[in-house]
Amino acid sequence: MNDAANIRPLTSLRFFAALWVVLYTYWQNLAGVDFTPAVIGKGYLGVELFFTLSGFVLCHVYLTAFGEGRFKYGSFLWNRLARVYPLHLATLLGVIALGVTAATIGIQADPNMTRWDALPANLLLLHAWGLAPVSAFNHPSWSISAEWFAYLTFPAFAFVAWRLRTRPWLFTALTLAAIAILYPTFQALSGFSLTQATIYWGALRIVPCFLLGCAMHGLWKSGAVKSLRTAALGAAFSGAGALLATGFGAPDMVAVACFGGLILSLAGLAQHGSSFASQAPFVYLGEISYSTYMICAPWQIIFVNAVGKMLNLPDGKLPLGLWIVFLISVIPLSAISYHLIEKPARTRLKLMADSWRARRTVAAEA
Repeated sequence: MNDAANIRPLTSLRFFAALWVVLYTYWQNLAGVDFTPAVIGKGYLGVELFFTLSGFVLCHVYLTAFGEGRFKYGSFLWNRLARVYPLHLATLLGVIALGVTAATIGIQADPNMTRWDALPANLLLLHAWGLAPVSAFNHPSWSISAEWFAYLTFPAFAFVAWRLRTRPWLFTALTLAAIAILYPTFQALSGFSLTQATIYWGALRIVPCFLLGCAMHGLWKSGAVKSLRTAALGAAFSGAGALLATGFGAPDMVAVACFGGLILSLAGLAQHGSSFASQAPFVYLGEISYSTYMICAPWQIIFVNAVGKMLNLPDGKLPLGLWIVFLISVIPLSAISYHLIEKPARTRLKLMADSWRARRTVAAEA
């Protein structure tokens, strides 16, 4: 989940992906509503959007270095770890504290919240690889485990992307064909959709999306988006396609394909000088979107239980006004998390790596 290096609309898009997941997660707490709009009910696909963005952005940042032999795998993994692990660890410890506090004061909580036999896999970012017995602690972090799988295997994705860089349409066609085969095959074999996989098969869930992001990057680099008008039309049609696919019950893989087109088109808008979705507030919201995603579940536990106790609200259902406060409050909390935990920890870890490299250089020259 790297910043989109100067492709500001893609950074902004990350916020809308996170908001979609938050709406999906929080909708169950809205009182007086007996239905879930189809688009919100598909909010779990915000993760697919994140995964596809990740493939595009990592190719944008690292593919040329990989192809030219300048890619340093160790440094890449350290930078990726610095990006995702500190906040993962902070939210993991936070949920443990919540579980222990609930048990101490006699509040009944989900027993899986602090399933200690799931702790090693969570600490090692292996809990989306089928190595955790249950979904425990901060559930959304399963996708960070899936991202870690993609980071570890990035050289394989980069190898394919580099070899097919001069044939981007073939790369895209092969990727879409793989998606068209993988999703229904997985459903037939497992009995559930790959887009619903979390701690079991979550590592596989990222693969088609990440590969699609790599393919879209190849198209973008090839100049496939030839004009501002083409980019605008592509963004409009891809965005509408994703909404229609999620709103009218199309297979999830249709929405995933539309995400690829949307990312390509937004990158094309930036490429041709458009300022669409490049305004500072949108970009800032995109920058804090990882915090938004990671704190939404712990905040749900805190807010719903605290307000439910104070106002005697049954079943965690919040009246509309209070639910809106609950939803909007995620944004300032995300900003706090970003500036107090995520950003300084990332900076500190990168400075540590720079210091280690400088010491090795001095030792080698001595």
